[in-house]
Amino acid sequence: MDTEALRSFVRAAELGQLGHAAIDLGVTQQAVSKRIAALERELGVRLFSRTARGVELTPDGQAFLPHARGIVAGVERAVAAVRPGSRALRIDVLGLRSAQAVVLHDYWRSHPGINLDVVTLRVDDPRAAVAAVEAGDVDASFRTVTEPGTLPRELRMIHAFDSPLELLAGPRHPLAGARELTPKQLRGHRIWVPGIAPRSEWADFYDQLTTAFDLRLDAAGPHFGDEVLLDVLAGSADVATLVGSRDRYIWPAGHDLRRIPIVNPAIAYPLSLILPRTNPHPGLRGLVAHLETLPKPAAPVWRPSWPVEGTPHAR
Repeated sequence: MDTEALRSFVRAAELGQLGHAAIDLGVTQQAVSKRIAALERELGVRLFSRTARGVELTPDGQAFLPHARGIVAGVERAVAAVRPGSRALRIDVLGLRSAQAVVLHDYWRSHPGINLDVVTLRVDDPRAAVAAVEAGDVDASFRTVTEPGTLPRELRMIHAFDSPLELLAGPRHPLAGARELTPKQLRGHRIWVPGIAPRSEWADFYDQLTTAFDLRLDAAGPHFGDEVLLDVLAGSADVATLVGSRDRYIWPAGHDLRRIPIVNPAIAYPLSLILPRTNPHPGLRGLVAHLETLPKPAAPVWRPSWPVEGTPHAR
């Protein structure tokens, strides 16, 4: 069915005159008349009756109008969904409390006119996020492919920002009173990071981290959620975990948890952004510019050996 004929019918019904509908649609009155006549032939019914003041809907036209209006609106939404200048910028983040989501929120607050859609694909394997960007399900993803050579040629991966790590521990932990810690001071302490998924970028990150600083990382057990993790830390005298400085965690006041920066060197988790190499969403330009303004960790800094476009090389 001709959607332009449906649009002409809807506007004529709403305005009551073919001439007014033609002006609204930017075509001739004859074109509107031909479209409606063709639509009536296809349906086998009359949609309008002519009056001295213009046109009025027949009973069949009245019955057809809400359906035609719905089809026209659906087509307009479909067109808008694939027109980069008018649809929302759709970004995948690891979680709504993650550093990526916090940074996106700050960006949205400083650019209130931007149409932003923040989603979590809930996949651990970055290849699944790559496939989503490649298919156009999202415009970009805050993920890292630790072997950039496997990235499809249509996509690129840029350094987004660094997330310095902090030790998160309860009040009874031996390191709880420190204002800052070095990686060397973490040796011998149990750092619990449950539920590290195989093939995930953070699995590679923690492998490199523990090797570089001879740390004791415990990944045992499933991850039952942040609330359970925080409860365990609050009551433990020997368990701590690592969190990003921008990650958002909320716990009861009675937990009295401590976030302690790691320095000399700072441990930076380098967050990347995967996006199309050609014809990216126009909104990505402003976001990338915003990412470039974010503060860098104070040197010296340790990062994993992930070759990513734009990644700082200072170690």
